[in-house]
Amino acid sequence: MLFGIDLGLSTALIALLIITILIVCIFEFVNGFHDTANAVATVIYSGSLKPTTAVVWSGIWNFLGVITSSYFFGMAVAVKIANLLPVEALMGQDLHHSIAMVISVLVAAIIWNVGTWYFGIPCSSSHTLIGSLLGVGIAFSLMPENVENVGVNWKEASKIGQSLLISPAFGFSMAVVLMFILRQVIKDKKIFKEPEPGTTPPNWIRGILIFTCTLVSFFHGSNDGQKGIGLLLIALMTFMPLKFALSPDFQPATANASLTKIYDALPTDVALPELSKAKETIEKLQADIAKHDPKSVKERLSLRKRFTILKKNMEALLAVPYVISNEENRKVISHEVKDLGKYTSYVPTWAIVVISLSLGIGTMIGWKRIVVTIGEKIGKRHMTYAEGATAELIAASTIGLASQFGLPVSTTHVLSSGVAGAMVASKGVKNLQGGTIKNIALAWLLTLPVTVILSGLLYFILRKII
Repeated sequence: MLFGIDLGLSTALIALLIITILIVCIFEFVNGFHDTANAVATVIYSGSLKPTTAVVWSGIWNFLGVITSSYFFGMAVAVKIANLLPVEALMGQDLHHSIAMVISVLVAAIIWNVGTWYFGIPCSSSHTLIGSLLGVGIAFSLMPENVENVGVNWKEASKIGQSLLISPAFGFSMAVVLMFILRQVIKDKKIFKEPEPGTTPPNWIRGILIFTCTLVSFFHGSNDGQKGIGLLLIALMTFMPLKFALSPDFQPATANASLTKIYDALPTDVALPELSKAKETIEKLQADIAKHDPKSVKERLSLRKRFTILKKNMEALLAVPYVISNEENRKVISHEVKDLGKYTSYVPTWAIVVISLSLGIGTMIGWKRIVVTIGEKIGKRHMTYAEGATAELIAASTIGLASQFGLPVSTTHVLSSGVAGAMVASKGVKNLQGGTIKNIALAWLLTLPVTVILSGLLYFILRKII
């Protein structure tokens, strides 16, 4: 029992569950103060807001970004993070090995995040988390307990990897373009000059800087907050697969009706292996639903796995217009698949609140080290108002779009590349501090291999202890 709720776990497992949830909260807390600089550096160094006001304001909007993300963007990012690991296999294996895996991911990510923060190096919490997930996934695939011969979801990992690689390049190039446009459009040249110490920007540019700081904070919460929620989902599904393998709102009759609509909307005059496979998956799902026992972990896991497979099959078929050419049928399939998706993307409200608080409070603490790097050490001179506004606007737009499309991106890399792009647009590459850029690039290159190795080793050790 926990807070009067019967979890179906022993006292020892409840203690381990509480410890795991606390470690998830610590990761999100560290993510908060590690990434705060991305939002507040420009408003602090432009004199738009005092440091204390800036970090409290950013913390509030990070909190709101997480708490409202399910309404604005859904939980696509959280589900993508959770699906990096073979969660169905995890929930079916020795519970203590699964716990070791979850804790290894979190501890490895926290160690690297705290280390780069200590040295004031802007580093991606997203890269850190994904490297840690890949590390334990690879380690698990090599272990004797992996009887199903499963491992990392490399297809999902490659999609996330592409978004993480493209977003910094996009941020840099768009910042260069925007700075060029601003120079052509804005007549007040004061915003392109270094601000004098103790002065505040013109009211209109100050308003833009505060607004973009708010947007970056909000979208950071909506994107990075979901990564913490994804980790929490993995933990909850590991400890309590019966409760979290499928949404508590799962209704067999409703799900069966959706499956029938999808089946009926599929073409009957097209001979395609993928189409036959999709129909077979639907038939097996309907058979599983017919004999569904809500008290059977095995059956709940089987349903979850088939729902996930069906979603992938349908997305692949819809991506090729000529397979399902009837527009009305395409809409029906898309709508019903989305409706079925809620059964495997359930997130309890309390989990969203816990992660929101952890990220929001973390945002208000420990921000100074990386703020100094972004504000003073990327460029050889003080950041101008225009450079700050450009970097923030590009970062907010990129992260917002990524959240809309369910893509995890690095706020740190997008903002840092935006600052670099804005400064290069002003006075060329010579305007950058080579040492800082090298440190950031080195951290960017080392993050994945270090976290992969660290989390893999931790899993190998903890699976023998826990």
